[in-house]
Amino acid sequence: MIPVPVHHHADLLTLNTKEQPLYKDAMPGVPGVDVQPLFLDPGQGVWVLRVVFQPGVILPKHYHTGTVHLFTLSGKWGYVEYPDQPQTAGCYLYEPGGSIHQFMVPADNTEPTDTLMVVYGANVNFDQDGNYINIMDASDIMQMIDNLVKERGLDPAKYITPPAADFTTRL
Repeated sequence: MIPVPVHHHADLLTLNTKEQPLYKDAMPGVPGVDVQPLFLDPGQGVWVLRVVFQPGVILPKHYHTGTVHLFTLSGKWGYVEYPDQPQTAGCYLYEPGGSIHQFMVPADNTEPTDTLMVVYGANVNFDQDGNYINIMDASDIMQMIDNLVKERGLDPAKYITPPAADFTTRL
């Protein structure tokens, strides 16, 4: 017997990344990080983003409180700690919770690096000396996108978010 649906939707919850804005230079303090939010769930601590990194981007060293699934759609990137294991177009990377590393895109890349990431939990970010900078999680990303939209006078961001598993138009 077919179970009763928990959620019924008149339409599929789907976004076409070609029709959604890619927010240029979205990460404060780190130019060259362009973000497209797809699914943000602060209650469960899950964030799904398309992120395009320009050549030369280096993110702060960070600790993952949960797992990460990262797909490289185009370009090339790697971790400072694993220089002999570059991630290129077509690579899928699984990171267990508790991982610590620093993401970097080679400055000599001839194209941006396009990725899709599914992150559980938070990134705890540190500076080069190991001092705490901040935490980045689904809630922080929502706030970051909201602030960016306000500052730039853009239309509200559209992405999927619970609790009703629906689209959100924030602001």
